Amino acid sequence: MGALPIPIASAESAVNRSLHRRTLASTVLLAVTAAVIPAALSPSTAQAAARSAPAALFAPAAALPAPDSARAAALPGPNSARAAASDTRVDVDVRAGLATVGSGALGVNHAIWDSQLGTPAVADLLKDAGVRMLRYPGGSYADIYHWRDHTAPGGYVAPDTDFDTFMAGARRTGAEPMIIANYGTGTAQEAADWVRYANITKGYAARYWTIGNENYGNGHYGSAWEADDHADKSPKEYAATVVAYAQAMKAVDPTIKIGAVLTMPGNWPDAIVGTGDQGSWNQEVLTRAGSVIDFVDVHWYPGGSSAAETLTKSSQIQDAAFLLRRQIDSYAGTNAGRITISMTETNVDVGRNTQPGALFLADVYSGLLAQGVFTVHWWNVHNGLGTVSTVAGQTDYNDFGLLSSGNCNADNTVCQPPLNTPFAPYYALKLMGQFARPGDRFVGAGTDNALIGSHAVRRANGDLAVLLINKDPDAARTVALNYHGFTPAAGAPTVASFVNGADEITTSTAGSALSLPPYSISLVTLRSANPVAAPPTPARPTVTATDRTATISWPSAGGGLKYEVYSQSNGLAAQLGETTSTSLPVRNLEPGKRYTVNVVARDGSGRASAASPPLTFVTGTPADAPCTVKFRDTNDWGNGYVGSIDITNNTASGLTGWTLTFGWPTTWQSLNSGWNATWTADGRTVRVTSDAALAAGGSTNVGFVGNYSGPNVLPEVFTLNGKVCRSE
Repeated sequence: MGALPIPIASAESAVNRSLHRRTLASTVLLAVTAAVIPAALSPSTAQAAARSAPAALFAPAAALPAPDSARAAALPGPNSARAAASDTRVDVDVRAGLATVGSGALGVNHAIWDSQLGTPAVADLLKDAGVRMLRYPGGSYADIYHWRDHTAPGGYVAPDTDFDTFMAGARRTGAEPMIIANYGTGTAQEAADWVRYANITKGYAARYWTIGNENYGNGHYGSAWEADDHADKSPKEYAATVVAYAQAMKAVDPTIKIGAVLTMPGNWPDAIVGTGDQGSWNQEVLTRAGSVIDFVDVHWYPGGSSAAETLTKSSQIQDAAFLLRRQIDSYAGTNAGRITISMTETNVDVGRNTQPGALFLADVYSGLLAQGVFTVHWWNVHNGLGTVSTVAGQTDYNDFGLLSSGNCNADNTVCQPPLNTPFAPYYALKLMGQFARPGDRFVGAGTDNALIGSHAVRRANGDLAVLLINKDPDAARTVALNYHGFTPAAGAPTVASFVNGADEITTSTAGSALSLPPYSISLVTLRSANPVAAPPTPARPTVTATDRTATISWPSAGGGLKYEVYSQSNGLAAQLGETTSTSLPVRNLEPGKRYTVNVVARDGSGRASAASPPLTFVTGTPADAPCTVKFRDTNDWGNGYVGSIDITNNTASGLTGWTLTFGWPTTWQSLNSGWNATWTADGRTVRVTSDAALAAGGSTNVGFVGNYSGPNVLPEVFTLNGKVCRSE
């Protein structure tokens, strides 16, 4: 077939990325070992060799790893040589509960310029991959698309890609739709009529409707790729229009869910305040439209100049999700907790059709779903030939699609594989379909090797699935797997793998060894040795916290139960305490620190429930501190900002000199320059020193320029001459 057309250009900014240039253009020993009971509350990542299990390869760990000092050498045991052969440790802890996989978790985009949209062949391939949500009509085209006459003025519309054809394909796939209503060139009435046609006339029961696509790219912040006929391009106008759309659309069908477009924290134009605005895009939209929306929709193209750099970006997910959730809770008003998060576009810049894209997909889908994002979508099903290169020894067509478009370049010297041939990311998505099934629950998984990604889910029947991703293009890895709160059944586990250059997923059983070759994804599935009825799962707890204490509370899960409260760290759960009550006071916490906790119920027979849904909170700073710090981001440009710090001496004595100390919360933040004092940085620690006097009750101001290349989590804790300050 001929080349697919190029969608409307979409580029966030020259500073950060040029996105949406959607040019159609060895054997690894898996030793499972027992661990030592911890002496510390919050364990560090397990790094030392562990006690080997003499009875079986897949044996449970007794508890959390001990502190590093207690694990400096391999512990003795009959199989210690096998454990010592590992170079990477992975811990899986079912007591560190994360999000539950929803019915539409695995998604992908469909576009009206794709002539294969909705065909039986494509629908069946997507069904086989476990896709359960399809987005329509496709990215920036959504803001020029008119559903009634199936036109997109200024863009190409392929034959047989109308809404009914899309829905037929979605139904054959077994996927529900995610529909983008036209904000850029449409009206609220047009969107309401679409809801009426879809759900009243045709009975499609289409639940999810997003208002527009990347509407911050309408020129308000300088870059303009998104069509927008509104005279006012501000987030204030977008929010007001979202309210009008939501009211009109829900008047037709009050059961639908309305989504508003936000930007991913750390991505342009996050934190930028446009001319005439009172806040950033996200702040303005949430403040003005938060009461009418049901979810927010974000995209993430993290970029990277190399495959290796791109594959590090998954480490940003937890912070980005935390910041986005904090924005929602801070700005969306009463009952903001009802608002969920969708990620409807993601992809890579290097290795889009080869193994880097596959590894990225598996790692990022897992990371986002574990953090409670209810659906994640790859861009795109088909996209077309781009600039051809060789990546990791394989031909990469620079095609955003999961499936080959079968097209050639202008002089027919380079052609893609036959139409609908799956690319490597398709097989990663298919493994995700086997791994993260609706109703499964993500649980904690951590590794001491940055080149090994690890994720885990607990099935409803108690079984466990572990996804291991080797991001090293050259070397195999030996992995010691350790389980906490889980006992595998006897017998060999099932292993499904996808390796670099393969055109299929292979399935086997693991004996004494499991292959994790370079650039590979492996899914290990283990039966539970205790598939018996357990106590009910406790509900998500709540918290009342100060700077060093917290009271964790939860509803009763039934009579005669004991409750254990755990704090998560690096994928592991450290017990904070236990009680027969429905609340637990916790002491000796750190000021300004982020904690994620779960509650587990245990009955009189010792059987444990699944962990409660997680609660994340940040402790405060001391109200009676000898100093106060007011920190502000006063000017932000997307990868850097000006920080202003007001320091107040709350004591009755003056200071003849002072040192303010704080730490960057992430590794991708750094100091550029500072003023009004002497600024030094040592790793993630920043010191601000002055010989000037600071009188009793007096204040001074210092400032700096900071850089960031990911979610910009602002510092929470400051000390003045070694004393923790109150933060405002």
